Amino acid sequence: MPAGSVPLRSAEPALLESPAVLAAALEAYFAFDATGRVVAWNPAAETTFGYSTAQACGRSIEELIVRPEARVAGRAEVAALACGEPGQTLDRRRQWMAWHADGHAFPVEMTLTATDEPGGRVFHAFAHDITTARRARRFTAVEAAVARGLAEADSSATAAARVVEALGVKMDWPVAELWLADDDRQLLTCAARHVQPGRRLRDFALDQLEPRVGLPGRVYAEARSLWIPDLSADSGSIRSRAAARAGLRVAVGVPLCTGRHILGALCIYGDRAEDPEDTLMSLLSGLAAQVGQYVERRRAEELTIELARTKDEFLAMVTHELRNPLAAITGTAALFNDDLDELTRDEQREYLQIITRNAERLSIMAEDLLDLARLESGHLAINATATDLCTVIEQAVHAATPAEDKQLTIALHLPEQLELYADPHRLRQVADNLIGNAIKYTPAGGTITITASSDDVEQNIRWTVADTGIGIPAAERPRLFRRFYRASTALDLRIPGTGLGLVITRAIVERHHGTITLAEHHGPGTTFTVDLPVKPQ
Repeated sequence: MPAGSVPLRSAEPALLESPAVLAAALEAYFAFDATGRVVAWNPAAETTFGYSTAQACGRSIEELIVRPEARVAGRAEVAALACGEPGQTLDRRRQWMAWHADGHAFPVEMTLTATDEPGGRVFHAFAHDITTARRARRFTAVEAAVARGLAEADSSATAAARVVEALGVKMDWPVAELWLADDDRQLLTCAARHVQPGRRLRDFALDQLEPRVGLPGRVYAEARSLWIPDLSADSGSIRSRAAARAGLRVAVGVPLCTGRHILGALCIYGDRAEDPEDTLMSLLSGLAAQVGQYVERRRAEELTIELARTKDEFLAMVTHELRNPLAAITGTAALFNDDLDELTRDEQREYLQIITRNAERLSIMAEDLLDLARLESGHLAINATATDLCTVIEQAVHAATPAEDKQLTIALHLPEQLELYADPHRLRQVADNLIGNAIKYTPAGGTITITASSDDVEQNIRWTVADTGIGIPAAERPRLFRRFYRASTALDLRIPGTGLGLVITRAIVERHHGTITLAEHHGPGTTFTVDLPVKPQ
């Protein structure tokens, strides 16, 4: 032990008259001399600051418990105390941010007194960690902020944003996320994410996850709270390792639920190691229940509105898309029957082609409605096998004969083959829908460009279908994948359609663990981008 240091358990009576009492004290006690060297350190100080008595005694007090950026000011404070000045700490109760042996700052409340001893002046400090008390006050503030945010929110999206903002700002957590389940798509979607200013998340900040993937997916699938004490050691999760690379160290997630129905997950991420606390878990669980009730209530309200809108859109679709071809079939059949004896063979063939074309239109519509029913019941089957995407695309292009009638140019930029493990029949549906839409919504003389390629490591395939058609207004793009939805540009031009093709297309792509997005497009028209994994997940 360094010369002059006085361990608590053998302190001189002149310095400490009740060493046994101090040793048993629940508050951290330490003492230092006029040079700032520690001369006493009780067991509670060991627990509070992370240094043993042997490690602490003889060392400079500011090096032990003062944050690196505040140590110059700490040395100045010790110097002032040594000169007999009261400084900012002597005989006062102060709260400040102390430094732990493992390298994190934490709040303490401390009182400092001084005694004159034979060897010089000695300063005695009693301190205790007020993290829990401060957190309790913050919990109250968070609960109030969340309650106010939910009461004032005009939509589920606004409510989600206010919840994560309250958690991130009030509790000083670097990242807070609220995930909601999309039952139709069998995915979790990040409804809101709050990120500490200046923090870069890179590949951690995903917007969609499958159940059981990442912390949100596991919390949702297992319907229970989870604590990850060390994200870098969570080898089973790629997202946890991405969080660790972004400087995050711990994470906790709780399920959003109402009764037995799990709606999603509420997750927070911290940048310092800490143990799960009952108070923290209680806060998050209470907030999750509160948010869950709000989401369920809002969903019920929005579902009522959505059902009314869907009913109107469905009736409009039936009125136009079913009645028109049926009228064409019945009218043409009646004419065919009345004039059969007078019609030439070419005229008979023309009438039959009209009937066939409209019957095929009805058949496609019926198949789309059946696929929608399978999608909503979760029975949209995917029978994956070794498939060449280039062959699928080429077959769809060759079948798209209306392109010749409109004198459209279809440009293909494909390699010789693109092998992946997928359902060729379902991918053909995707190709038919995307190419069919491009043909339908592109005026005569336009161009459709189809490209597909794999990435450098041949793990993913990117497939794009771009056209020079009528385009989709920016304000309407978020509703593009909603069932029965038709863009205003299509309705204005009276272009037929059911509003089901893109809904089914997205379901097929996502059942292949891929994504489809409406990409940024320069000039007239639209560009759809499909990303598909080469190997099954």
